[in-house]
Amino acid sequence: MTDSSPRPRPEVARNTWDELREPMIDPAGFREYDVRWRYPDQINLPGLQLLGLGIGTQMHEAGLAPRIVVANDYRSYSLAVKQALSIGLMQAGVEVLDIGPAVTPMAYFAQFHLDAPAVAMVTASHNPNGWTGVKMGFDRPLTHGPEEMARLRRIVLEGQGVERPGGRLTRVDGLREAYLDDLTADLRLTRPLKVVCACGNGTASAFAPEALRRIGAQVIERHCTLDYDFPNYNPNPEALEMLRDMAAAVRESGADLALGFDGDGDRCGVVDDEGEEIFADKVGVLLAREFARAHPGAVFVADVKSTGLFVSDPELRELGARAEYWKTGHSHMKRRVRELGALAGFEKSGHYFIADPIGRGYDCGLRAAIEICRMLDRRPDASMSDLRRSLPRTWSTPTMSPFCPDEVKYDVVARVRARLEALAASGGALGGRRIADIVSVNGARAMLENGAWALVRASSNTPNLVVVCESPDSEDEMRAIFADLDAILAEQPEIGDYDQKI
Repeated sequence: MTDSSPRPRPEVARNTWDELREPMIDPAGFREYDVRWRYPDQINLPGLQLLGLGIGTQMHEAGLAPRIVVANDYRSYSLAVKQALSIGLMQAGVEVLDIGPAVTPMAYFAQFHLDAPAVAMVTASHNPNGWTGVKMGFDRPLTHGPEEMARLRRIVLEGQGVERPGGRLTRVDGLREAYLDDLTADLRLTRPLKVVCACGNGTASAFAPEALRRIGAQVIERHCTLDYDFPNYNPNPEALEMLRDMAAAVRESGADLALGFDGDGDRCGVVDDEGEEIFADKVGVLLAREFARAHPGAVFVADVKSTGLFVSDPELRELGARAEYWKTGHSHMKRRVRELGALAGFEKSGHYFIADPIGRGYDCGLRAAIEICRMLDRRPDASMSDLRRSLPRTWSTPTMSPFCPDEVKYDVVARVRARLEALAASGGALGGRRIADIVSVNGARAMLENGAWALVRASSNTPNLVVVCESPDSEDEMRAIFADLDAILAEQPEIGDYDQKI
């Protein structure tokens, strides 16, 4: 046993002799609940090997059996990243169960299917090409939270990795079939459903069309040919570019709905039969109604970016359902769903955390798609647009992400929160509506007197802030709320351009 792992250099020296030998890792890549870097500019392959050694060391510290599921998304460099990570895990004396290319929820499923105590999924998630990362977890279905990430960061950056004998790599085949079987075993549609399946040429292309066909849907493929150059757009069903392409496909084909999946398949976006985008939090309310009918009094968790309908929807209230708003982020949400014994959790970004007895508690875009189809199958006379119109009307912005450097974004949010708190204390307003309260569980969510709200928080994954606004009264009010919040954000010099803006 050796406990002298090197300390990585904090910057990557590109095109140098040392780049091919010495670990180089930008410390900013260690985030709240996973790791993300631009590759190879912020981490090199020896750095990824050191990360694997760190994860393996942490597994031994936690008293886990030394077996871990490892997989990678479909990007040109993800295999190299996974191989370097696997070498480090083997250095730590861990058996690597390599299940090959996968969507992230297939890796989570493999933990259960193979009875493995740990998982490390190489993926940049919905980030554009040029990014890589790892989602890891030791307590299925949970993934690392802030405490686990802080310890992993210290192990890796302070050279605390411990080499042990006994590591090996085992190739495991058949997981794709087992995962698809698990998803589709209990549903055969009784009504004809024509579904646009949009994958943005990402990893879900190898899974989603087949899953939908297995349940009996007529599938219209939209960019479902695997292509890691993403020639049409970055697969991100929260982005208006992808949602609008899905809407165009619905109008062209006369489909009943469109289902879109992000780069690693753990998120799902929806467009209805009229070509209207339904943001995932609103779809979550529809699914919560569906689940609560079978499980009266069910508890749900919604992230702070989500619609206020989780607590105000008359149908959910009548069914005795209750909801809690919680921190955004897949690890935060999974953990809170389990702590509360909730039936499901929902994020505006398109993560759905469907727990026992329906799912296993991890976020799976394909499981969400299956449950949406099941909901429509139970209502043969209702369209997706009918279900959308059954919700109380609100007007919401898409998720908007202005640039803000990683090293200052939390300080910037703290200043904005203080500014909003002072505004609220003085009887101030956004969009002409008085601020009634500031919810600070994750950033600052300004609750307005009529149930409208405005949120600003720091992105956990990228150098950005996250901004969302909603009004129960009108689009004009929603836009006015955003204009006032945007003016407050403009006071902070570190905030840059938005990725998209209303």
